[in-house]
Amino acid sequence: QVQLVESGGGLVQPGGSLRLSCAASGTIFSINFMGWYRQAPGKERELVAGMPKGGNIMYANFVKGRFTVSGDNPLNTVYLQMNSLKPEDTAVYYCAADITWSRYNNYYRYWGQGTQVTVSS
Repeated sequence: QVQLVESGGGLVQPGGSLRLSCAASGTIFSINFMGWYRQAPGKERELVAGMPKGGNIMYANFVKGRFTVSGDNPLNTVYLQMNSLKPEDTAVYYCAADITWSRYNNYYRYWGQGTQVTVSS
């Protein structure tokens, strides 16, 4: 059983900052990706930032220069530092991880429960 537990969402004024955290736990042999997606009302879920194991960090164009993703080594916790927040950043933010529980199995995509981020004055 694998769980992704998120924390750190909330209400913040425009221009403010928030830091999200996501920790993976359970039967884990290897993680080869951790990242953050978001979904606003009436919109599809979209990638915000991702950390492939041993690869280049990915950012969506709409967060470049404002958000920073980081993680522990070995990768089992991922963080999202969000600065200069805008009302259009309001969404449910989901942690995602590609995890396998043994060397003989494929990687599967797991999702956190989601944390609400609201940017409003």
